[in-house]
Amino acid sequence: MRAKFLGKDPESTEGASPTLFATDRTDRITYIAQGWKVTDPQILADVGSVPDHETLIEIPEEVLKFYARRYAQEKGTDN
Repeated sequence: MRAKFLGKDPESTEGASPTLFATDRTDRITYIAQGWKVTDPQILADVGSVPDHETLIEIPEEVLKFYARRYAQEKGTDN
């Protein structure tokens, strides 16, 4: 599996930016998100139990726009 860079948070400093990648999986469409690890006790309590093989990350809305742009391009609805 490979990861293709889609974009990073334009307000983040170099080397510390939430980033979104698309994978080239053939069995399903997936994305890799690099973000801030969630450690806030209230958020962790709100979410509940997270399996050991998973983690919660926080990414800015600006980064999610890279997903929306790619989705629109693939569906042919990009303006």
